[in-house]
Amino acid sequence: MKLFRFSGGIHPEGRKHATTDKPIQKMPMPHRLYVPLQQHVGAPAEPQVKVGEHVLKGQLLAHSQGMISAPVHSPTSGIIVEIGDFTAPHPSGLPVRTIIIESDGEDRWMTDLHPAEDPLRMPPDEVAARVGMAGIVGMGGATFPASVKLKQSLKNKVHTFIVNGSECEPYLTCDDRLMQERAEQLIDGTRIVLHAAQVAQAYIAVEDNKPAAIEALTKACRHITTIKVVAVPSLYPMGSAQHLIKTVTGQEVPADGRSSDIGLLVHNVGTVYAIHRALRHGEPLISRVITVGGGAVTEPINVEVPIGALVSDVLAFCGGLKQSPARLLVGGPMMGQILPTTATPVVKGTNGIVALTAEEITQEQTMPCIRCGSCVTACPCGLLPLQMAAFSKAGNFDKVDELGLVDCISCGSCSYVCPSHIPLVHYFNYAKGELLARELQKHKAQEHRRLVDQRKERLDREIAAKAAAAAKRKADAEKKKKVVTEA
Repeated sequence: MKLFRFSGGIHPEGRKHATTDKPIQKMPMPHRLYVPLQQHVGAPAEPQVKVGEHVLKGQLLAHSQGMISAPVHSPTSGIIVEIGDFTAPHPSGLPVRTIIIESDGEDRWMTDLHPAEDPLRMPPDEVAARVGMAGIVGMGGATFPASVKLKQSLKNKVHTFIVNGSECEPYLTCDDRLMQERAEQLIDGTRIVLHAAQVAQAYIAVEDNKPAAIEALTKACRHITTIKVVAVPSLYPMGSAQHLIKTVTGQEVPADGRSSDIGLLVHNVGTVYAIHRALRHGEPLISRVITVGGGAVTEPINVEVPIGALVSDVLAFCGGLKQSPARLLVGGPMMGQILPTTATPVVKGTNGIVALTAEEITQEQTMPCIRCGSCVTACPCGLLPLQMAAFSKAGNFDKVDELGLVDCISCGSCSYVCPSHIPLVHYFNYAKGELLARELQKHKAQEHRRLVDQRKERLDREIAAKAAAAAKRKADAEKKKKVVTEA
């Protein structure tokens, strides 16, 4: 099969050796789980349980709100002890509304789970609905509700489905192990998605540095003509959907557009596996496989973790930390986010916990730009990182926007290759934040004007109504007076 090359890209040191050969382990259920209501793109879920209520494993805790949202389910059986704010897995450390469950130790499932008899014979829209009810979101980190993407695919008549198994981030190997150990389930999930989206062809794209995964998947789909395993080059950021699409099909997703706009659907392998579990076994998304790695971890592993388990609980299962990490990340070192504390929960979009030592991170002093152009060469989106950073630093955000800030995926390739160690991505994220704040302020001003105009219109109507009523009363009085005079 012919593959295509996207511009830019880098080859960061993989550092996957510590976990790539370790089978997935299952973590014991912690005493308490902290399940956030906002684990997805869109509106947060709305609780439908109360404090003191006993819940069962798989039970609905909070229902979705609006067109883009996802429900949340209980990862175990136990008592709801609190519904309130708790630290989110985000660098800000800001709290989000969270349901706290105290496990009863029984881990007892609901008795009325309803797996589909044969999802390949169900109406496609019903399959999408079941995916939505299971709370499945993009598990590569995007966390966009999977059912919405399936419905968009049906609407836009998508013709090709790409399963993203590239996993290009250093340290992370959870997708690799999932493909090796659960290849048949992934193939089944792929067939279910093909049916749900009414797509004729699927490509499972795996980086060529994962030969065991490629072999397992190829064997699992050897008799299925609609699914093909494709070995793509090991080049960061191959895990980006738009760059994977370019590599496999040669097509480009338009700026501000979606892959479905050009007839393509992309799901991470974790998402496809969750779809298999939901349709074949009736299980909602209540756990996921993650990588725990980095030089500060005593025993780096791949582990299946219940949603809501604290990072501290996961690290304890891995033998704890050998030393205090210089940087603790959720996700990989290129696009992961710094965790302010280990007292934060694993959520649906968590694919790794990486605790780095000082020797594993770059702590070079930032120097003036030498205008070498390395950042331009490395950028996979064809942008001009140096100019964008300069305008961001100067506060000229309109110019940064003109230079294509919306196309930046914050992959960190430019910062990685910069010989002056300039934190280019920090400037871009700063500009994005400022532009978002400006847009929100503009929206707030427009909303204020709309409310003022509505109030003015209402007052004008009231004045006009009062004037009309007064005129009518006067006319009625004059008419009555005339009748009396004539009498």
